[in-house]
Amino acid sequence: MKSERPLPEIFTRVLWQREEALIARYHTIREYILKTYPGVNELLYHTHASTSVFTVSEKMSDGFCLIPIYTAHLNLGFQRGVLLNDSLHLLEGTGKLMRHIPIKNLDDFHKEAVYHLIDEAYQLAIEDAGASSALNGKTISKIKSI
Repeated sequence: MKSERPLPEIFTRVLWQREEALIARYHTIREYILKTYPGVNELLYHTHASTSVFTVSEKMSDGFCLIPIYTAHLNLGFQRGVLLNDSLHLLEGTGKLMRHIPIKNLDDFHKEAVYHLIDEAYQLAIEDAGASSALNGKTISKIKSI
C-alpha cells in the first residue's frame, strides 16, 4: 500500500522483519488514522515492538493511539484507554491508563465502535494538550539504529 506520508527507510527495514500479514494490517490502520486526522504527528520507535505513536504534538505524552507491532501480532493501543467510553468492551489491558485492542485480522479493526474509540481518544488528546497542541503532520523517527 502506497502511503501519502511515506515511512522513513529505517522503519521500513524494521517492518520487513515482520510477517507480511502483520505489515498489511499495520498499513491499513496507519492509513486510516493519517487520512482521518491528516495533521497528526507520528512518532516511530523500535524497542520490544516497532511502534507508530499518533500524537497531537511532538511529545509521546500527547499521543492518542498507537500501533505496536510485535513478532507475531499487533495491537491498536490507547494511551488513556481507561478514560474512553468502551460500551462494547473491546479494550483489553490492566495498566493504570493504557488499553488496547488486539488486531488479529482486519475485521477486528473495521468496526464502527473502533472508529469511535479512536475519535474519542483524539478529542481527549486535543483537550489535554491544549495550547501545546502542534498539529503539523510530521512523521518523526526516534530510531537511532537497528
